[in-house]
Amino acid sequence: MELFNVLTVAQARSTLASHLPARTQAETVPLLQGLNRILARDITALEDVPGFDRSTMDGYAVRARDTFGATESLPAYVDVTGEVMMGQEAVGKLGSGQAWLIPTGGMLPPGADAVVMVEYTEELDTNTIGITKPVAPGDNMVRRGEDVAAGSVVLTAGRRLRPQDLGLLSAVGVTEVPVMLPVKVGILSTGNELVEPDQPAAPGKVRDINSYTLYGQVLEAGGIPKLYGIIQDNFDALQAAMRQALAENDMVLVSGGSSVGARDVTARVIAALGQPGVLFHGIAIKPGKPSIGAVVDGKAVFGLPGHPVSAMVVFNLLARPIIQSAGLPVQQTSFPLRAAITRNVHSATGRDDFLRVTLRRLEDGSIVADPVLGKSGLISTMVKADGVAHLPLTKEGVEAGELVDVWLF
Repeated sequence: MELFNVLTVAQARSTLASHLPARTQAETVPLLQGLNRILARDITALEDVPGFDRSTMDGYAVRARDTFGATESLPAYVDVTGEVMMGQEAVGKLGSGQAWLIPTGGMLPPGADAVVMVEYTEELDTNTIGITKPVAPGDNMVRRGEDVAAGSVVLTAGRRLRPQDLGLLSAVGVTEVPVMLPVKVGILSTGNELVEPDQPAAPGKVRDINSYTLYGQVLEAGGIPKLYGIIQDNFDALQAAMRQALAENDMVLVSGGSSVGARDVTARVIAALGQPGVLFHGIAIKPGKPSIGAVVDGKAVFGLPGHPVSAMVVFNLLARPIIQSAGLPVQQTSFPLRAAITRNVHSATGRDDFLRVTLRRLEDGSIVADPVLGKSGLISTMVKADGVAHLPLTKEGVEAGELVDVWLF
């Protein structure tokens, strides 16, 4: 494939998706181990939640019509003929002109269709109360099945399980959940100039950054990362390492060696690994233009730039969605924040720019984004930034005060 016959981000994603087979590997785990995992199939409720009409207030279960017209000066009087005990079935029936004392969460007795808050009652004697504020049917109660109806789909396949989802599943009696197996990701760094973090950085040498940022990004996305260390700029050495990584993982990330330099061998190695091979070499973005996207034997392979900022940005754009979805269409759970940029920023049309920014809240409550200036090789700029502002390919930059989408780290 011709180098730098660039695709847009949308085109790159679409091209990758068209060559990646649907993943079907799933496992069943205990409910408490399902947090942040991707649900593999729909979950249907087998029973109503709640399973009975339930009070949401301390007060009295009544027939709403017995309270109509009640005021402080002319209360509606009813006889207290029963009491609901917490956690027990309400046995008996509430008749006209009657009320039962009921706690929050208690079961409404048959015949009751509302609850009067205790604050709007006054005791006339030990068996009679006056109601000083009327209620309508359904007030201060939750009807049977109002939260979840039996037979309804409560969660759909592709959903990343959140704490509230675990609560809902426990409410319908689900103790185990079918979830997609997490994506295993092999991570390699290339470059004769790289050394491990525990080694001295002699003149001409730099410590490996990308293995560690990518490891963290994979974990954060819900994948299982595995480091394969630093590989020299040598075709045979890189090919052997990538073959091993491909055999042991569902995705491979290799950083460095994606530009057009004569010594950069990543594209040639990927092309020789299997079919269909390299799908694109170049994306219409900044930073990260010289990125490689490939599929080898049904597994995604990315050649990421050696510059740390570029590698992180491209990972978020292309690799993260695949890892987060575990191969299923997923519901979007993160959205950009809108902030006003604080300075003019130039951008070329036909290219998506991703600008590192810090965020501030002004006294009037508005949020502004301050650009973090620095080259894409400077990891400290990512540490200082709160996120990246997206300058879309249809614009020639933005002016100070203009709203931009900011994707938070």
